[in-house]
Amino acid sequence: MTESTIGSRTAPRTESGETPEAGSRLAWLVSDTLVMARRSMLHYVRVPTVLFFALVQPIIFLLLFRYVFGNAIGAGIGVDYADYIVPGIILQTALFAATNTAVGLAADMGTGVIDRFRTLPMSRSALLTGRTLADLSRNVVVILLMIVVGYLIGFDFQNGPWAAIGAVLLALLFGWSFSWVGAAIGLSIRNSEAAQSANMLWMFPLMFTSSLFVPTRTLPSWLRAVADVNPITFGVDAVRALSLGGANTAGKVTGALIWCLVLVVVFIPLSVHLYRRPE
Repeated sequence: MTESTIGSRTAPRTESGETPEAGSRLAWLVSDTLVMARRSMLHYVRVPTVLFFALVQPIIFLLLFRYVFGNAIGAGIGVDYADYIVPGIILQTALFAATNTAVGLAADMGTGVIDRFRTLPMSRSALLTGRTLADLSRNVVVILLMIVVGYLIGFDFQNGPWAAIGAVLLALLFGWSFSWVGAAIGLSIRNSEAAQSANMLWMFPLMFTSSLFVPTRTLPSWLRAVADVNPITFGVDAVRALSLGGANTAGKVTGALIWCLVLVVVFIPLSVHLYRRPE
C-alpha cells in the first residue's frame, strides 16, 4: 500500500496506483472507524473520573426531579412521576453525548492531533464516525445504569420487553444523531471550554422547552407552540410511548425517526466538510 497526496490530504491507493473500489473503501472506513473509536474509549480507561462523572450526573438529575420536584410538578400528569421522568432522563442522558463529542473534537483540534490524522492514509471521516461510535458505546452503559436506578425509585416498563428494547435503541439513535450536531460545533469552535458552553447554549433551552420534564399542555400557549415542534419533544414522547404504551405509539416513533434522519442528513456532511476544510 502506498500513499498519494490530494491537495494537502492523503488518500489510500492500491500498489498499482489506482483508487480502491467501493468495497475496499468501505472496509477501510470500518477498520479506521473502529481504531478511532478505540482511541476515544481508551480515554475513559486512562481517565476514569470522566466516566464516573458521566454516570453520576444523570443519577443526580433523576433523583432531583423525582424527589425534589416530583410532588410539585407531577400532579395531573396521569401517571406516576417516576414512570414519566425516567424515559425523559434516559433520552437526556443520550443527548449529553453531543457535548462529549463537541468537547473531544475541539480538544483534538486545539492540540493539533487532527492535523496529524489528516496526513495519514486513513479514511477522512473515520475520526468523526469513531468519535460518535465511542460516545454511543458510552451511552449504552449510562442508559443501562439509568434503567437500574429507575427501577429502584419505582419506574417500570409497562409495554413489554420488545418495546422496552425499542425505547433504549431509539434513545441511543437520538443521542447518536445529536452527536453529529456536537461534532459540527467542536470542529467549528476548536476550543474545548468554548465548545462545551456552546453546546449547552442550545441543549438546555431545547430540553426545558420540551415534554422531557412536564407535558407540553402545562406550558403557556406561546411556549407550547415551540415545544410541540421541538425535536426533543418528539424523541421523549416516542421513548415514553414505547416504555409505557398508549395511543399513537407508531406515529410518535415515526416522528422521532424523521428528526433523526434530518439531523444526520444535515450534520454528517457539514461535520465532514468542517473536518476537511483547510486551516
